Amino acid sequence: MVKEKEAFLVNLFKTIDSIVIVLSFVLAYFIDDFIRTIYDFSEMAYAIAPTFEGFIFFATKNLPLTITFLPTWLILSTGLGLYKDIRTRPFLKNISIIIKVGIISVLVFSAIFFILKMQLTSRLYVGTFTVTTILLLIIEKKLLYIALDKVHEHGFNRINLLIVGTGRRAQEFIKIVKAHSNWGLRVVGLIDDEHGMFGKEIEGFRVLGRLQDIPFILHRKVIDRVIFVVPRLWLHRMDEVIMACEREGIPTSISMDLYDLRIAHVRQTNFNGFPLLEFETFHAKEWELFIKRFMDIIFSISFLILTLPVFIITALAIKLTSRGPVFFSQIRSGVNGRKFTLYKFRSMIVGADMKKKHLEQTNEMDGPVFKMKKDPRVTIVGRIIRKLSIDELPQLINVLKGDMSIVGPRPPLPVEVEMYKLWQRRRLSLKPGITCIWQVSGRNKIKFERWMEMDLEYIDNWSLWLDLKILIKTFFVVLFGYGAQ
Repeated sequence: MVKEKEAFLVNLFKTIDSIVIVLSFVLAYFIDDFIRTIYDFSEMAYAIAPTFEGFIFFATKNLPLTITFLPTWLILSTGLGLYKDIRTRPFLKNISIIIKVGIISVLVFSAIFFILKMQLTSRLYVGTFTVTTILLLIIEKKLLYIALDKVHEHGFNRINLLIVGTGRRAQEFIKIVKAHSNWGLRVVGLIDDEHGMFGKEIEGFRVLGRLQDIPFILHRKVIDRVIFVVPRLWLHRMDEVIMACEREGIPTSISMDLYDLRIAHVRQTNFNGFPLLEFETFHAKEWELFIKRFMDIIFSISFLILTLPVFIITALAIKLTSRGPVFFSQIRSGVNGRKFTLYKFRSMIVGADMKKKHLEQTNEMDGPVFKMKKDPRVTIVGRIIRKLSIDELPQLINVLKGDMSIVGPRPPLPVEVEMYKLWQRRRLSLKPGITCIWQVSGRNKIKFERWMEMDLEYIDNWSLWLDLKILIKTFFVVLFGYGAQ
């Protein structure tokens, strides 16, 4: 849980640091030239001109320095602990380490110059590069820390925990979570199986119920993970609870014996000295999720710009042909039951929800979903934009906000979720999307249970490659309007 996120942050910080160090290496060439011009110093060897072509020539002539500057900085940074305890170490300590790395790097480069007899390599350039790198790395680190803190402050990337247990070790666990709020962990409540504990507060958190109440609590509160910190004597009591969490796609962490789970993948982690076994029904590496989110942002921004004329034409067509707003907003259920506002172009008459009751007997979909081919509530423009899937375009805003992904299970209405069977709730364990396997396989022609099975197949077999294949299929489905109503 935390260990994997820390490893991901380490790799992310190293990648960004590498970019900053390379940028400093280039900038130092131009800063060196500027300093020499201002103070009328002698010209630098191999510096033919203050241009990028001039820098390439300089870097080629100083090849040992060009080859070693990045590995030297990264190796020293790692060795001096710059990438340890990233989210818990004071920022001033980071500054101290970066300055130490800079000083030692100068000694390393001096040794390289001496061994290879690089007498023409500018010492002023090395000093300029070192100071530039130190300043840029400090600025970069500060901006990254501010960004991570803002992400957690606004509730993004926050993990809601339900802690099972109130004993001494459970209390120690809670104290660690509270002491490291910048890790993005939040305790929602506690579970204790002893009589008379309901409603009591332990370490500032309320006991919400007993073990048998957990399935009910999962439906009423946004829970991202259930963590068991309990005595071994509780082992025989927890079978049903573990299975209930698995059915609903809620990851669990426990430091006891394995369970015979059919879906969840098991892995061992360590939470600040607490050995945990994690049971997760959706498994993906942090870097894969990072790329998925990065592509969501790039795709949504690009497509919003490209389809701006379509937005304008559609908005005018809706406004000129029917009374009411251009956009339609509706509360939907996201990851693990999080509520968010979904946006669409309005394709129905005003008050369509009120008239739905009179049409329920004509529903052409089984299950809790309502669909009909010739819905009288759909406007003339609405039929066109539904056929071409243009009504879905405003959901790119939801993707940009982080409520949805480009590819993922379609977001259901909260009232539909209430009617789900237990096994169907597991589709909520992944961020909803604009398109998914169901979208490219016939949509409304598919029975509801098969639709749910498709979503679970997507979750169980997820990969970046699968997302790409679905996107390609979506293009052709939209082009020919297959399955849209």
